[in-house]
Amino acid sequence: MSETGVLLVSPYDLSIPGGVQGQATAMALELARRGRRVALAAPGTWRSDELADADVLLFDKAPVTKLPANGSQAPVSLSLRAAARLNRWASAHGPFVAHLHEPSAPVFGWSLLRRHEGGLVATVHRSGVDGLYRAASPLLKHLQRRVDVTVAVSEAAASTAHETLGLNPDVLFNGLDLTALGAAAPWPREGPVILFLGRDEPRKGRSVLLEAGRQLDPRVTVWLSGEGAETGGDGGARLEWLGVISEEEKRRRLRAADVLCAPSLGGESFGMVLLEGLAAGCHVVCSDIDGYRQALGGHGTLVAPSDPGALARSLREALEAPSSAREGQLRAQQFSMTALVDAYEERYELASSGQHRSDGR
Repeated sequence: MSETGVLLVSPYDLSIPGGVQGQATAMALELARRGRRVALAAPGTWRSDELADADVLLFDKAPVTKLPANGSQAPVSLSLRAAARLNRWASAHGPFVAHLHEPSAPVFGWSLLRRHEGGLVATVHRSGVDGLYRAASPLLKHLQRRVDVTVAVSEAAASTAHETLGLNPDVLFNGLDLTALGAAAPWPREGPVILFLGRDEPRKGRSVLLEAGRQLDPRVTVWLSGEGAETGGDGGARLEWLGVISEEEKRRRLRAADVLCAPSLGGESFGMVLLEGLAAGCHVVCSDIDGYRQALGGHGTLVAPSDPGALARSLREALEAPSSAREGQLRAQQFSMTALVDAYEERYELASSGQHRSDGR
C-alpha cells in the first residue's frame, strides 16, 4: 500500500460550499500531511492554493449542472466524457485506491465504478429517499457491485443505503478539522449572536428561523449565511446577511457566536455543522431529526421541525443559559479528522488487498 496513492472523488463542485465537498477536501489535506500520495477530483473549474501547496494532485474541468436531489440543488456533472477522462487520468497517474464520496450522485465518478482497478472505497452521505433516487436504484446497485468497502457517515445514511441499494456499510462519521477551528480568532464580537450556516434551500429551514427571529429581543443579532436575503418581518432580532462565506470566515464566526441554529426540515444524514458548533463553544439549537439527534449525542437542544414558536423559546433559553462549552467540545473531539482518516486508512488497505467487499451479500 505504501506506493499506492489515494484518489478522493467528490461528485459536487468544490467551489460551492457543502458537507461532502468539505469532507473530501479535509481528508485530502490530512492524508497529504501523513506523507501519502493524494489526488482530489471534482467537477467544475475550481482551484485550491491550499491543496496545491500540500502537493495534492488535482483534477477538475468538468461541466456542472444543478440537479434537484433530496430537497437540494446538487452541483454535479452530467458529462460522461468528463467521467471517462477522469478514469483515464487516474490510470495515468496511479496506482490509486479510489475513494468516492456519495457514489450514487451522477455521473462524475461512475466510470471509476465501472472500470477502476486498484481498490474502490465508497462513502454514503445521503439520508432519505425521493422518487428519482428510488427509480434509479437498479442502475445504482449495478454500478456499485465492484466497490470493495462501503462506509456510511451515520446510521441514517446506512439505513438509506440498505433500503435502496441493498448495502450493509460500515458506519463511521464525518470528521472535524479541530486544529483549524481552534486556531481561528473570534470575529466579529457583537453579542448576543445566533449563527445560521446553510445554503439557500427550503430544507435548511431558514424561513423557520426568520419567523422565530421576530419573537426575539431586538438586541439579538442573527447572522445568516447563504445566497439571498429575505425579510424577517417587523420587530424582533436584527438580521445580518453574510452571503457565501469562506471556510476561514465560517470558523471565525463560529468562535464568536453564542448559539448555532440549524432548523432543517429533514434530509440531513448527520449534522457536521452541529459538531463544528460544539467544538467552537456554541450552544447548539437544532431540529429534532435523526441525523442531528445522532450527531449531538445529548448535547445541545432539539426542537420540533417547522415550529417557529418552539424554536424562539429554545433560542431565548440558550442565550440565557450558562455555558456548557467544555462538555460539547469533548463530544466534538470524538469526531476529529485525524481519527476519521485513521479509520479510512485501514479500509484503504482492505480495498487494495481485495479482502473485503461491502455488497450486501
